Amino acid sequence: MKENEKTKKLEEYTLYSEGKVTLSNTGVPVNDEHHTLKAGKRGPSLLEDFLMKEKMAHFDRERIPERVVHARGTAVHGVFKLSKDMSQYTRAKVLTQVGAETPVFVRFSTVAGFRGSADLARDVRGFSVKFYTEEGNWDLVGNNIPVFFVQDANKFPDLVHAVKPEQDNEMPQAASAHDTFWDFISLMPEASHMIMWTMSDRAIPRSYRMMEGFGVHTFKLVNEEGKVTFVKFHWKPKLGVHSVAWDEATKVNGKDSDFHRRDLLNSILEGNYPEWDLGVQLVPQEDEHKFDFDLLDPTKLIPEELIPVEIIGTMTLNRVPNNFFAEVEQVAYCPSNIVPGIDFSNDPLLQGRILSYTDTQVHRLGTANFNNLPINQPLHTVHNNRRDGFFQTQIPTGKANYSPNTLGDGCPYLAKLSEGGFVTAPESIDQAVKVRGKSEKFFDFFSQAILFYNSQSEYEQQHIKDALSFELSKVNTTSIKERMVKNLTNIDMDLAQYVAEKIGVDKPTEIYTFENKAVPAGADPADFQAKPVKMSLTKSKALSMANQPKKGIKTREIGVFIADGVDDASLENLVSKIKSEGGKAILVAPKLSDVKTKGGKMVTPDKTVFNHSSVLLDAVAIVKGDESVKTLANTPEAIHFFDEAYTHCKAVGFDLGTEAFFEETHLSKKIKSFIDEGVVLDGDADKFISAVAGHRVWDREQARKVPS
Repeated sequence: MKENEKTKKLEEYTLYSEGKVTLSNTGVPVNDEHHTLKAGKRGPSLLEDFLMKEKMAHFDRERIPERVVHARGTAVHGVFKLSKDMSQYTRAKVLTQVGAETPVFVRFSTVAGFRGSADLARDVRGFSVKFYTEEGNWDLVGNNIPVFFVQDANKFPDLVHAVKPEQDNEMPQAASAHDTFWDFISLMPEASHMIMWTMSDRAIPRSYRMMEGFGVHTFKLVNEEGKVTFVKFHWKPKLGVHSVAWDEATKVNGKDSDFHRRDLLNSILEGNYPEWDLGVQLVPQEDEHKFDFDLLDPTKLIPEELIPVEIIGTMTLNRVPNNFFAEVEQVAYCPSNIVPGIDFSNDPLLQGRILSYTDTQVHRLGTANFNNLPINQPLHTVHNNRRDGFFQTQIPTGKANYSPNTLGDGCPYLAKLSEGGFVTAPESIDQAVKVRGKSEKFFDFFSQAILFYNSQSEYEQQHIKDALSFELSKVNTTSIKERMVKNLTNIDMDLAQYVAEKIGVDKPTEIYTFENKAVPAGADPADFQAKPVKMSLTKSKALSMANQPKKGIKTREIGVFIADGVDDASLENLVSKIKSEGGKAILVAPKLSDVKTKGGKMVTPDKTVFNHSSVLLDAVAIVKGDESVKTLANTPEAIHFFDEAYTHCKAVGFDLGTEAFFEETHLSKKIKSFIDEGVVLDGDADKFISAVAGHRVWDREQARKVPS
């Protein structure tokens, strides 16, 4: 079934009100729903007002429990198109029918914050894809980071309790910079790798459209012969991978707390459909144990130098929801939703998620029938014996609701393998012994944390240092800060010493090993049995965002400053250059009224210096025009606009003839002694476009020309 067919199916359940009479829930036409039925115009309200009671009762029950994690998010529709036949590895039709388009519904989210929190928290981002395949729904429920904090699902509730607002005061909101989180993390060395990722630029993406996605866990692909291949799933954005500065993120949250959600929806509405390539890392079953790490350990990844990512298809997001609640809030992603040809590994975190997510949906949506909701329905009508229950929206017919039966001729009958019946991949566990524990390789807590940190560029390492310093500076308990610094010595001594100095604890002089050390009070000794680090790689190019290819300026928003008297030719030249490269020129003026150009044309600005901000743009430029430049040079908000863009390492462009404006900026003295490729002073539009394509000039931080 193609995307338009899935759309049609969803629209069957969508209430369109245009030209329709208001009806009660039982279909009674309503003449007045603005006034309660009363005994006289000033008399008491009457108990018999069934219309008011119906309306109020529904209102009182409109809210459902928000997600415990990933509460803040948005979702959109799209299609996945397969480009490579994977039948050698799997019998899943979604991965074997080249050219077929599978409808998808993709939800992006933050993890820690409540539903009303802001978009640009320093946090993991959820990246969940529901494939509506011919063989049922497949949910690839992942994140924008390929690993996780804990190795076992039994620790997940503790992690979430620790990162959520503290129990005694309900603070802070959507932030990990507090005592309970770092208390837990300092007692959980297995989280070291994930902490490097969450303290890196990956945790503050420029856009949902500009971040990678990962399935996190190792899954299995199973082909027609039953042969198993282990697989890791990757989403690689066509627009490249980009982040924002931390100071910028805090300001964006104040200027537009819906920044990521608005960015995604606006791009789709404008026809700039976001795209990701789906890639896989494949490991033959016989090679399961050939690595220094365990494939079942969710705190580890497979370096691309060991197993390259193979691109097999492309996902395009092209339609926004009709109703946020009905689709985005009611969508139910479950890692247990798989299709024939895809199976689970024994990853202990994944195994727990298989149980937990389904149980969560039953709780949130109030019924085991949550898959009857339109957004969760598979493409084909479901036939089984699971009837009744809260909110059963189907009307099953027939006498037999059990199996086996003869009264219904044995129907619904069980699917044979040749008919696509799901069969779990066989695995020998005859000699297994019941035990609470984990594989020996799981005790390597630091090797991949070291690999990640060593793979970062100098500026990316500095961002990790500063992020850790900021977060731990918010911790009030000295012993927690000291314990974290000790853990950091196992990753990098310079990192540990930098953070120690910043947060006011003793600088370590040697690596803190767990051997023969007393386990901190309150900790589980099993969590401190660290094994010696084994590293077959010292660096991995794919782990650094600095190494990701820059993909031009498509969909980038560039502020172009104008005022009365702006030069027509210069304005037209820059705007046309931006548009020709796929960017968006945002005209910014001192006020919202039309601007009269030097040639007498009237131009309507998109934004003003007082209702917009540099943190909401990717770059800024000013074009010439004596009167225009003079006006802007005497507008403090315009000066601040440029100063702030430069501070956040963005491209800034000055046309020839705008020197009077440039001289008023605080950055003019800095630029004179430190010119970089992100500063264009000669009005060269092509050079400016190239600077914007580079995304940021982070070297400004390293040169200490701007704060890091």
